[in-house]
Amino acid sequence: MKGFERENQLLSLCGLNCGLCAMKLGGHCGGCGNGNQSCRIARCSLEHGGVEYCFQCPEYPCGKYEDVDRYDSFITHANQKADLERARSMGIDGYNRVQEEKARILEYLLSTCNDGRRKSFFSVAVNLLELSDLLGVLELLKSREADAIKERGVYAVGLLNEIAERSGVSLKLRRKK
Repeated sequence: MKGFERENQLLSLCGLNCGLCAMKLGGHCGGCGNGNQSCRIARCSLEHGGVEYCFQCPEYPCGKYEDVDRYDSFITHANQKADLERARSMGIDGYNRVQEEKARILEYLLSTCNDGRRKSFFSVAVNLLELSDLLGVLELLKSREADAIKERGVYAVGLLNEIAERSGVSLKLRRKK
C-alpha cells in the first residue's frame, strides 16, 4: 500500500508474527509495510496518523478485530490479539528479542529437520508454542544431529505435537472452506 512503511518486520501492525511466516521466509512476501499489498488495517493506520501497532490506536480493539483470529492465512492468526497484548506489556524491544530467538529456532528446524514438506508446520509450531518449550526441543534435537533429515523431522514433529497437546494448542493452519 502506497505510503505505508514500517521498520519492524518481526511483528506486523495487526499482531501477526511476520518474522515466523513461511511466505516471508521463502521470499514470497516483503512483509507488512513494504507497499506490496493492499491491507485494510494499514489503510486504517494511515487514517489514524500512522500508528506503528494497532494497540497504539485509541480505538483499539475495533471492529476490524472481530473474528480476526478465526482463520489463518499463510501464517497463524490464532494468537494475533494475544501477541499484540504481549508486545504492549513487554515493550516492542522485549517482544522482538523473543521473536528473534524463535526465528533462530525456526531457521534451525527448517535447515536440519525439514524434508521439504514441513515449513508451514514448523512455522505454526514456533509461532504458537512457548519459547521455553521450543528451547527444550532444540536441545533434544541437537543430540540427534547424526540422524538423517527425514528421521530428525519425524522426531521434531513428534516432540512439537506432544508439547502442543499438553498445552491445548492445535498446530494446523485453519483455512476458510
